[in-house]
Amino acid sequence: MISIFKELFAYMSARKKWWLAPVIVILVLFGGLLVLAQGSAVAPFIYTIF
Repeated sequence: MISIFKELFAYMSARKKWWLAPVIVILVLFGGLLVLAQGSAVAPFIYTIF
């Protein structure tokens, strides 16, 4: 898993594609939010945000 982030960082630094970093961070945060909402008591509160 760490190697994916290393390769992604190397790609962004080599190709000067730093605009991808915020996009990836937001996607990871939304993915974590969805995983958290799957089976927890926090789910009703998260669904009201959207």
